[in-house]
This record gives sequence, C-alpha cells and structure tokens, in this order.
Amino acid sequence: MLSQQPTTLQNGSRPTNTHVQLADDSDDEQALASTLVQALQNNDDDLDDEFLDEEVADPNLLAAQALSMQNTQDNLQARLQAAAQPLDFSAPLEVRFASYDNYCSLFHFILNSEGPVELELPTFNWAWDVIDEFIYQFNSFCIYRNRVARKGHSEEEIQSLRDNPQTWGCYSVLNVLYSLIQRSQMNDQLAAIKRGEDPAQYAGEYGSRPLYRMLGYFSIIGLLRVHCLLGDFTLALQTLDDIELSKKAVFARVMAAHFTTYYYVGFSYMMLRRYADAIKAFSHILIYVSRTKNFHKQNAQFDSITKKNDQMYALLAMCVALSPTRLDDTILTAMREKYGDQFAKLQRGGPESLPVFEELFLAACPKFISPIPPDWDNPAVNVDPSQHHLQVFMADVKNAMVLGPIIKSYLKLYTTVDLSKLAAFLDVDKEELRNHLLVFKQRSRQTRWVEGGLVEGEIVNTSDVDFALKGDLIQVSEAKVGRKLVEWYLKNLIRTYQ
Repeated sequence: MLSQQPTTLQNGSRPTNTHVQLADDSDDEQALASTLVQALQNNDDDLDDEFLDEEVADPNLLAAQALSMQNTQDNLQARLQAAAQPLDFSAPLEVRFASYDNYCSLFHFILNSEGPVELELPTFNWAWDVIDEFIYQFNSFCIYRNRVARKGHSEEEIQSLRDNPQTWGCYSVLNVLYSLIQRSQMNDQLAAIKRGEDPAQYAGEYGSRPLYRMLGYFSIIGLLRVHCLLGDFTLALQTLDDIELSKKAVFARVMAAHFTTYYYVGFSYMMLRRYADAIKAFSHILIYVSRTKNFHKQNAQFDSITKKNDQMYALLAMCVALSPTRLDDTILTAMREKYGDQFAKLQRGGPESLPVFEELFLAACPKFISPIPPDWDNPAVNVDPSQHHLQVFMADVKNAMVLGPIIKSYLKLYTTVDLSKLAAFLDVDKEELRNHLLVFKQRSRQTRWVEGGLVEGEIVNTSDVDFALKGDLIQVSEAKVGRKLVEWYLKNLIRTYQ
C-alpha cells in the first residue's frame, strides 16, 4: 500500500505555505514560468558532463551501465505514458485494482529510489496528464464504490471491495501528492522566487530535476482538486498559497490545468459564501475562453473544456443571483444564451427559484467523494456526498432567496419606512420580517480577497442597498453610487464604431 511506503510527510502535515498575490501581471511568476519551462526544454548538460567525467576502468562496464540506464529510462517512460492514458469510466473492478497497483509501483519507484530518477519529460503537459489521470481514477473509483454500497450489486463484487478497503484510499492519494511536493521542494522554490531569490538554492537534489519539479508543481493543483472533492474548501484554497493566479503562471500554459485551477478555486469560494471572489474567478477564465475559443477548437481536449465551460456559466449564474453584480457584457450575453430562462428565475427569487438552484448545482458541481470507505453492513447510512453538499448549499440559498430579492426591491423605493408597513406589503409577521432583515444585512457583508493568501480578505458590503434598523424604523441608504451615464454612453459609442 502507498500509505506504508517510506516516503511520508514531515510531522504528518502539509508543507508550510507562504502568501499568494492574486494579480494579472507578475514579473516574479514569469521568472518562475521561464525557470520551469526552460528546465524542461533544455538538456541537462551538467549531468551528462558529470557522468562522462567519472573514471571507469573497463569500457565494457561503461557500456553495461549505459545500457542498464537506458533500459530503466525506457521502462519508466513507458510507465509514465501508460499512467497518463485515460481509464474508461465503466472499466471493470479488476482493471481499477490493477491500475491502482501500477500507480503504487510507479510513484514508489519515483519517490523511493536511491537518488533521483533520471528522465527528461518530453513536455510539461505530460506531468499534468499523469497527475490529472491519477486523481480522476481515484475520484471515479470512490464514486463507483459508494454507488455499489448504496444500491448493491453482485455479492462477489461487494466482497471484493470489502476485502480491499485501502485500495484507492484517501490517505494514499494525499500521501503521493504531498510527497511529490516535498521531494521537489516546490513550495520552497515558489516562495524563494517571490522573495527575489534563486530557487535553485532550495531545490535540492530532487527539485533540480525536471521530472520531480513538474510533478511537484502540478501536485499542488491536484491537491486543490482533491481537497475540494472531499469538501474541505478552506484547505483547498490554502494549497495555492505559493502559486499566483496569473495568466503568466506555469499552470496557465497547460489548458486543462488552467481550467481546473479556476474552476475549483471559484467553486471553493462559492461554497464558502464568498460569492464576489467566486464571480471574479469564474469571470476571469470565461473571458479568457471567449477570446481564445478558436484556438481551443484545435485542441484534443475541446469537448471536455466545453463541458467545464458550461458548468462554470451555471455556477456564475447562481453566484450572481446570490450576490448581484455587474458582469462583462461578453460573459453576460453568453450566460443568457445558455441559461436565459433559468437565470431570470434565479434573479426573481422566491420559492420557485429553489428547484432551479438545485438543478444547476447538481449539473455543475464536482463529483464529490467521501473520505472514508462506505459502511457495507448498513447501506442505509451511506449518504451520497453530492446530495450532502447540495443540502448545505441550499440551506444558505433558502435564507437568501425566499424573501431577499423582494425585500431589496421594496427598500429601493424608500429612504425611511416603518417595519409594520413593510411587513404588511410582504404579508408576513413583523417579527419574522425583522429576522429576515437581519439575515439580509448579514449576507450583504462578505469577505473579499485583497492581498495575501486566497482564504484571507477584508469584510466589505457587496449590496447596492444598505439600511439601519432603529426600533421599528428602517432607514435606507444607497450603498453604491450608480455609474455615470456619460461613461456608459462613451463606452457603447466606441463599441458601435469598432
């Protein structure tokens, strides 16, 4: 089992992270990208020189060593290539077990060999494909096992899963990802570049090799995904404390990694009720897609990207309904084309909007998994993780959307209004309305990222309407100043002549 391998995390905890800066331009991140990519594209001449400088008395011994090294490299390259190949979602149980054993053997060899493994990756996309497929197979196996436990299949299949509770275990997968990061010292290298220091001083023997460097880097993105699938959204964001969300970042050079990063960052923000930050994350990647869609059509992963693109539009529609804000015209037009009727129901609010929220959430959320094996003796207690997170999300939606939009529309009509009068308009009890007003007031305050780690931020007012309740008197004020008509006119005039 991977959990029994010698390579483990220090003190059983995740590597310490430093701060991150969420910006569009960064010379430091560009330096990191150049360092990592250049290391992949250039030959490791220093290693060749060291090998040639060694004194070998027997030429036959030198030839034997070279042949052995070549065979090892060819074998590892073939295993890495096999690890990057997608596994069919409907693959039988025996194939899933065999795939897990192959990954265990591969990562054990990479992490626990005597010294770094010498192998030049053909492209840095290859490293991402290995990590991405590894997590995908872990995710699909957990979903399959949970479905078998809840609905039941053949007794032979159930017994096989009972006898192998640690196969594709959560601890094993996390151990691999954290160990790859630790071996490559990737967090230390990223932190050093932000400080303006040479990352080579922190890379160590393993981190200076392209194989370990790129596997370690993309393992950070993998941890974001795994922690989000497990429902730990705060820890998911904390894993990116050393990676800057920028178009010049290394992950942005791999299209699938770029989509994955922003999808899980945005979704984590949404589940933490930080809708303004979620809107910013989704808008960033969707604008990028809209501007480069002709290029993406030539990519083999276009179909999967299109599906993820539609999911992010659905998530964005829900976030905008929960925290109304102005969107880019391109994004707003595309969202209305895809989810026009549903988006209109979300904005109106009320009880009729709740089924739409449930529908879009289940269609756009990740395929959540449980961190523990199912209870085979009591199938009734095995809960579908997606349904669990749906209930958590809908609890917040019900507080916000049942009366929230209607209350807001009435408050915009007054500067002062009596609580009893507003309760009569809404046909609710006065004290019940007071509770709804307090909920509305609290929800208008959100944590918004400014600088530092992704989980950090400042409390700001995200609503365009603010009010104070003194006794039974409601005093209303406009929290946001409307945009100037001159700016709107000039912007649209320029667009007309373009």
